[in-house]
Amino acid sequence: MGTQATHVLAADYGAGSGRMVRGSFDGNKISLQEVHRFSNDPVQLRDGLYWDFLRLFHELKQGIVKGTQELTQPVRSIAVDTWGVDYGLLDGAGRLCSNPRHYREPRNSKWMEETLRIVNEAELYTMSGVLPQQINTVFQLIGSLRENAEGLRPDMRMLFMPDLFHFYLSGQQACEYTIASTSGLLHAGEARWNESLLGRLGVPETLFPPLVQTGTVLGQLTDDLCEELRTGPMQVISVGSHDTASALAAIPASDPNFAFISCGTWSLMGVERDTPILDEQSRKLGFTNEGTVSGKVRTLKNRSGLWLLQECKRQWERENKAFTHQELVQLANSVSAHQCFVLPGDTVYLPPGDMPERIRRQCRSSGQTIPDSIGAIVRCILESLALEFRQTLDELELVTGSRPHVIHMVGGGVQNRLLCQFTANATGIPVVAGPVEATSAGNCMLQLVAHGEVSSSSEVRGIVAASFSLDTYEPEDRASWQEAYEIYQSLNQQLAKGSN
Repeated sequence: MGTQATHVLAADYGAGSGRMVRGSFDGNKISLQEVHRFSNDPVQLRDGLYWDFLRLFHELKQGIVKGTQELTQPVRSIAVDTWGVDYGLLDGAGRLCSNPRHYREPRNSKWMEETLRIVNEAELYTMSGVLPQQINTVFQLIGSLRENAEGLRPDMRMLFMPDLFHFYLSGQQACEYTIASTSGLLHAGEARWNESLLGRLGVPETLFPPLVQTGTVLGQLTDDLCEELRTGPMQVISVGSHDTASALAAIPASDPNFAFISCGTWSLMGVERDTPILDEQSRKLGFTNEGTVSGKVRTLKNRSGLWLLQECKRQWERENKAFTHQELVQLANSVSAHQCFVLPGDTVYLPPGDMPERIRRQCRSSGQTIPDSIGAIVRCILESLALEFRQTLDELELVTGSRPHVIHMVGGGVQNRLLCQFTANATGIPVVAGPVEATSAGNCMLQLVAHGEVSSSSEVRGIVAASFSLDTYEPEDRASWQEAYEIYQSLNQQLAKGSN
C-alpha cells in the first residue's frame, strides 16, 4: 500500500461485539485492518436491561487511538454503524439522560400491546413499512415516554445508537436515514418522520433531530477529543449507520436478481427494491421495509441468526465447557444429519439464558429426537437456520413474484462454512459468501464516496469484489434436504397450532 493511500476508520458495533477497522484505499482496492475488538455486553439491572454506552464510547476512543498510529498519511474520517432500533435520550445540554435500553427487554411486549390499541398492526405497517415487532423503536419509545412522562422536557432529543456516538464525536445532532428507517417512525419508504403517526401516539415532534442522508459530513472530531486522544483532525460522517445498510452497500453482486443474508447475531434476509411492499400478505409473512444507502428499499425479514449458537456457547462456558466456534462446527459435522429441528425465530429463544435446555425442550415437546450432545445441538441449530432461510426464500418469491438466482451471504456468519453449505443445500441455489467484514467494508467505502474518492455507491460493489476473496457453495444432497424441509414445515404448523 503506497504512502498516498486514503485512510478512514469504521466503528462497527454488533449486538454481541464491536470492532474498529481501518480502511486504506489505493485508488483500485481497499484493504481492511482490524485495529481494535471488544465485547458488547448488556448489563442487567433491577429495573431492566441496558447497553453500557459509557464503556462502548470508551472502546470507540481506544479504537481511534490504535487506528491513527504508525501512519504516514492522516486518517481522513470516521463513521459509526450499529445494530438497529435502540436509541438514547439527551437533555438540552447534550447530556445522556440514561444508558440506552436493550431491545430484548421483556417490558417491550407490554408497550407494543398498548401502542397497537391506538394504531392496529395492519395500519401501522402501511404507515411505516416496518413490521410490528416488540423490539421496534416505536414501542420502546412509547414505554419510555409513558414511564417518564413527567421527566420529558421540550428540549430533549432522541438519537439512534450510531447517531449518539456521532454526537459525542462531533457535537452534531442528526439521525441518519437508514438507521431511522428501522424505527417504525418514518413514512414508508421515505426519509420523513411520520407526523401523523407521531400525533396519534402522542409523541412530540420536537424529540427528533433532522434526518440526514448517507454520506453527510456531520463535522469534525471535537477539539477536546483530538487533544485527549492526541490525534489530528478528522471528519465525522454518517454512512449507512444501520449495519445492514452498510453491509448491503458492500455486497459484490453482479446479477441484479439476488437475495442477501447479512449473518451475525441476527440474520437479515431480503432483496433490494425500488419501493416498499405494504400489502397484507407481506405483513403476515413477516417482511419489513427499511432504507438503503442509495434511497431504495430493502424488503427483508429479521431472522434469529447466530444468537442461538452464541447463547449456547455462553451457557457451556458457564458449565466449564469452553469451545471455539470452529470446534463447535467440527462437533456438528461429526453427528448424523437431520435428526431434529427447532424454529430459531420462536419468541422462546429471544431472551438470554440457558439456550441448550430450551432447544432440548422444544425438540421434546414436538416429539423429535432430543439432541443429547453438544455436537447434536449445534447441528440442530445450523440445519434449522438453513431451513429457515429456505422458507424465507420461498416467501420472498411469493411477495415479489421473482425467485433470486443467487444468495449473497455476508458478515461473521460466513466464517461458519457448514452453515454456508447447509444454506446452499436447503435453498437449492448457489451461495456466494463474503466478505466477512462487509459492514466495515461498506462503512469505509461510503466514507470514500463522501470524500469523492469513489464516484458513486454503485462503484462500491465493483471495488469490493476486486478487493476480497469470495467462496461459492453449490447445492448438494437436494433430495434429503427437501425431506428435511417438509419436516421443518410440519414442525412450523405443529407449533403454530400449539400457540393458538
